Formats: sequence, structure tokens, C-alpha cells
Amino acid sequence: MGYDNLKLEKGMYRQAGKSFTQVLESLDPSENYRGTALEGTDAFQRQLKRFGIRAKGAGSSPVEKFFATMDSAVLFPEYIARTVRQGMEENDILPAIVATTTVIDAMDYRSIYSVPTDEDKALQDVAEGAAIPETTIKTKEHLVSLKKRGRMLVASYEALRFQKLDIFGVMLRQIGAYIQKQQLADAVGVILNGDGNDNAAVQYKIGTSPISGTSGTLGYDQLVEFWSQFDPYTMNTLLCGNGTMTKLLKVPELQNPLTGLNFQGTGKLTTPLGAQLHRTSAVGENMLIGLDNRYALEMVRAGDVLVEYDKLIDRQLERAAITSISGFCKICDGASAALSV
Repeated sequence: MGYDNLKLEKGMYRQAGKSFTQVLESLDPSENYRGTALEGTDAFQRQLKRFGIRAKGAGSSPVEKFFATMDSAVLFPEYIARTVRQGMEENDILPAIVATTTVIDAMDYRSIYSVPTDEDKALQDVAEGAAIPETTIKTKEHLVSLKKRGRMLVASYEALRFQKLDIFGVMLRQIGAYIQKQQLADAVGVILNGDGNDNAAVQYKIGTSPISGTSGTLGYDQLVEFWSQFDPYTMNTLLCGNGTMTKLLKVPELQNPLTGLNFQGTGKLTTPLGAQLHRTSAVGENMLIGLDNRYALEMVRAGDVLVEYDKLIDRQLERAAITSISGFCKICDGASAALSV
């Protein structure tokens, strides 16, 4: 069956364990288009081509193009979900701090953890016939609750029907950016306060052992001392707010020519300790969060971006919810810590 004669219907959004695009792909596999002009497109993109819907660029189609037929109207919720997801992925810090992502089909989740002792970390030689040291992995005592984060799309079909998809997409990407910002705040909250299993991050303070200096000042010595607290992990990621970022940029060791060239060429800031530096309003002022992003945090998602497809397909755009359900949990104690400046 070719992409140009598929029968599209609402039920394609209701198939358990499959997204709308996955359902389309099962009916119109992308592998069938290798060596053709449509190679590199997915099943949804081919449906947009089928109905002459152009989603981007100066010649983008108006919103009403989706509603020219009942089949093409079925594509509208997926278009919204994809565009919101694009906004979530733009400037998204979460991939830089999350060690792994788990997708579940529930609202609660019980993760696993391991808290090795100093003896476990040493990995001593095992004599012949002796028992091999054990690493115990347990399920956490308390469930990790997921949070629904989203925005309400409030608009009438009459207000949007003649608007170009290009400008409408900007609004949708902004919704995605808001959702991503809320999820990042959730992640930072779990790093600092724990996930309900008595595993809040250790918090150090400048001027209080083992961090030297005077409260309110931040220098290279304090960064090194903070970095040294992560053994056997590696502090490879730093999160901070605007005020702390300003203090960091004034540290002389951050003002060397190579750091400046890297920032000017890539837009990424790197500390002298090799950690990637990310600025976010989710971290309070005078606070610096360090973590080993390979071991610190797990992201749990209940599905993908959800939209109220019934309303959208039936042109009932007024107060249509766009949501994403996610939560975070700590993996390894000691892989994250906070420094009060």
C-alpha cells in the first residue's frame, strides 16, 4: 500500500504501545523508499507531502490546509506534538545531565540503586578460593511520582485557520520550551532534595570545611576543592544561575585564550576542570551544582508529548491540553553535589 492511499483515522492515536508515527510506519515502512526521491522521510512527512501541506518556510501552508479533508485533519495532532517536541529539544539541557531515560506506562515508578562502601570502591585483589566482593543492587523504598507538565492551547479555529504554519509553529515551539523549562526545574529539585528516598545531594559551603575561602567569593581554589569531593566520580557537568555564571567568568583561570576561542567558536563554556558549564534559571542564585552525568540522574517518562487529538481533529482548539509526563530519580549517591557560594 502506497503512502498516497492510506486511510487515516482517529483510532491510530489509540493503539496501545504505539505512537501515531509508529502506526503509520507499520502501514507505510520507510525502508520501501530507499533509492527514491522520498528516501530520508518518515511516514508522517510523506503524509504531509500527500496532502500538499508545507509546514516550514516562507511558503508554508495555512492551518486550514490540515482540515481540507477528514484524512488530513487526522495529521494535525501529530504536527502539534512534533513541533512542541522540537521546542523542548531546542537548547535542552536535560540530555547533558541525564544518565539514562526510562519510558514506562504508569504514573509511579520504583527505581533501583546501589550505595557502594569505600571497601567496595577499592576493588581489592581476590585471593584464590576467596569470595568475590559483592555489589548490592536494591529497589528504592519509595516510589518516584511522575508529574504532568504542560500548557493549554487556547485559540479558536477561526482565529488560526488563515495563519501560516510557520508562525503557528513558533508559538508551539514556545510551548515546548516552557514544558522543558519546567522539567529541568524538576530535575534540579531532585538533585538537590532527592527523590523521596533520603538521597539529597551533599551541600558544601564556601568558607566551611572542606571548602576554603570566604562566603560570597568564588575562585579557582574553591572549584578545585569542590571537584575533589566527587572521587571516585568525575565532576563533568556544572549547573548555575546568571549571578553565579558571572562570578565564574571572572575567575582568572576561565579567561585564558583557549576558553574564549572555544566559547566564541561553539557557544559552549568549559571550566578549567573539564566540566561542561550550563546556565539555567532552575538553579538558585549563589548556588553551583556539580554532577557526573554518567551516574547521577535517571529520567522517567510516561509516553511522549500528549495532545487532545479528539478536540484538535474536530477543530475544537479552545483549551486543548498539550502535556508531557515525566519524573526524575537519583541513581548513584555521591555523583552529584551542590556548592553554596
